[in-house]
Amino acid sequence: MKPAPNAPPPGFEEAGSLRQQARAAGMDPNYWYAVEEVRRVKPGTVVEVVFWKHSIALFRGTDGTFRAIENTCAHRQLKLSIGHVQGCKLVCAYHGWEYGGEDRPAGVPYDGDGRSFPHLALRTYPVKVRYGLVWIFPGDPEQAETRGIPDIPELEGPDRWTCVPLRFTWSAHHSMVIDNVSDFTHAHLHRRYRPFDGAALTSSETVGDNVHLAYDTRVGRGRISGLFVDHERLNTNRMELCYEYPYQWSNTDDAIKHWLFVLPVDERTTRVFFLFYFKSLKIPLLPVRIPRFAMTAVMRISNRMLIAPLLDQDRFALEAEQEGYEKHWDAPPVEFNPVVQAFQKVTVRKWREHLEREAEDGDAAA
Repeated sequence: MKPAPNAPPPGFEEAGSLRQQARAAGMDPNYWYAVEEVRRVKPGTVVEVVFWKHSIALFRGTDGTFRAIENTCAHRQLKLSIGHVQGCKLVCAYHGWEYGGEDRPAGVPYDGDGRSFPHLALRTYPVKVRYGLVWIFPGDPEQAETRGIPDIPELEGPDRWTCVPLRFTWSAHHSMVIDNVSDFTHAHLHRRYRPFDGAALTSSETVGDNVHLAYDTRVGRGRISGLFVDHERLNTNRMELCYEYPYQWSNTDDAIKHWLFVLPVDERTTRVFFLFYFKSLKIPLLPVRIPRFAMTAVMRISNRMLIAPLLDQDRFALEAEQEGYEKHWDAPPVEFNPVVQAFQKVTVRKWREHLEREAEDGDAAA
């Protein structure tokens, strides 16, 4: 039966194709998700972050410690993120109820420590800081210590590579973002900057929850970006990538690398955190490497002048794709790159497994 004109895309359970399921899927909460840059949450402040339609108040006490709590006051259900931080407690803007790192009010102005309301519990979330990012574990807190944040050895220790995070909010489903960053058939979109060209997929394999792939492609040959890459010393003609659910990374000649961390907000909104890092860069027109002490300044300029404009082209395309999908979700999917379906299969399977666990937990509690 043909869908009614202007009908919205189907939900996950009603979806009839792999693409429709992928575009309706959330992400398994039993992973660590980057939610904000550390530098953007000053001590004594609070911000709202959202993981798949669940609002969370992330606040930083005056001691510098991050805490995360369900973003709803137990009293009148105001968002706690519109309140303020006092010391190491988050204070509701309405009646001044106080919340610390526990799952119940830490103080009620007219009731001392809230002893009259022992049943008023809010969910708290494990929080960690790593690589200049704040991470939250939105799933089962008992799994938080056994499920680690990805290890990036190049960003650890005294000889760590330079990295300045980039973060954006894109009006597109997270599965579209994953498709985009690993599908190198869209070089035409980036013809101005030429971050890669001539890409030919040489391998693709799904191992458990990870999709490994590789391209033969010319990396860093742009008119400006190519001046900073030492092509005399580096072979930037092969790139390995992986959708390491729910993360994504790439590696070019062990010299140019990146990680992407997505934060799924809802079916049409995703926050993205990119970490690009380089073993070294050279001074344009000279066979001389940029000194390590100057790399951070160079990366900040590069992010602003080269990488952010490049990624803005991806944003433009993905937001247009989201609008197109919402109007033509029943159109037959056409994919020439087999890795796209491989990504979508993992995304759909992981979300289905999560929903099945939720249903089992609900049956056990009934």
